[in-house]
Amino acid sequence: MELSILLIQQICQLFIMIFFGFLLVRGRVLTAENSKVLSILLLYVACPCAIINSFMIDFTSDKLIGLGISFLGAILVHIIFIPLANLFGKIFGFTPIEKATLIYSNSGNLIIPLVGAILGNEWVIYSSGYMVIQTILLWTHAKSLVCNEPSFDIKKILLNINIIAIIIGICLFMFQLQLPSLLVDTFSKVGSMMGPLAMIVIGMLIGEMDLRSIFVEKRTYLISLFRLVVFPLIMILIFKFTGMSRLTVDADKILLITILAASAPPAATITQFAQLYNKHPGYASIMNVMGVIFSIITMPLMIMIYQLL
Repeated sequence: MELSILLIQQICQLFIMIFFGFLLVRGRVLTAENSKVLSILLLYVACPCAIINSFMIDFTSDKLIGLGISFLGAILVHIIFIPLANLFGKIFGFTPIEKATLIYSNSGNLIIPLVGAILGNEWVIYSSGYMVIQTILLWTHAKSLVCNEPSFDIKKILLNINIIAIIIGICLFMFQLQLPSLLVDTFSKVGSMMGPLAMIVIGMLIGEMDLRSIFVEKRTYLISLFRLVVFPLIMILIFKFTGMSRLTVDADKILLITILAASAPPAATITQFAQLYNKHPGYASIMNVMGVIFSIITMPLMIMIYQLL
């Protein structure tokens, strides 16, 4: 019950942030086009800081094993989700932006504060496994999918600020390098902007739309069903019936964090990609908002099922 209440509180906070962005546009303070600046700040400033900050913890063998399970779970999720999205994409004629929405979740903005509130700050590091794997795939597979780029530019990928942040974070953790407190505090504060910025951008994009269009678009209901129920259920069954949740004493909790990430609403980053590259950002925002609305019910339900099995 406590978990469900915390989930609802976190999701309601996202709604309030979206509403702020909505008011900025409806009040004619800003235009939806102005949200591009916020998208750039989010993707190239706040996100790298959040990634580096997540690795600033003490190294122990237990944490290393736990991180290994976290990475394994995240890799397995995407190995399953990407082919599933392609399969359902062929059956239902999903567009690239719809397939990306099926695969990628809001694993940073929502999950990091949620894990800290529910399990304690010492468990937040295990959310970084999903975040790192998804960040790599967002800037390779997802960007290629949304932008219709048939191949990857390895040089561009390696020089991407988010990939560089991942490498820096891993080095800081593995070699236990200590940054000055001034930098640590800066990374923490800037990284905490991720959630608010992402939701405000979505609210700004929605602000110029007819609100009725959010609920009359039938395909978004199908997308939400797969993203929030079908895909997470498949992973719950895999984790529970393959014995992965019993690999170590902490494996069940670590994979609970993975399920939280896998059952979260669609990734706000997909909306930012759509905004930056002019790939139907309004529709991407509608799918995101619908996902947030339904996740109030579906996320607690998925966690309840995981804990009962």
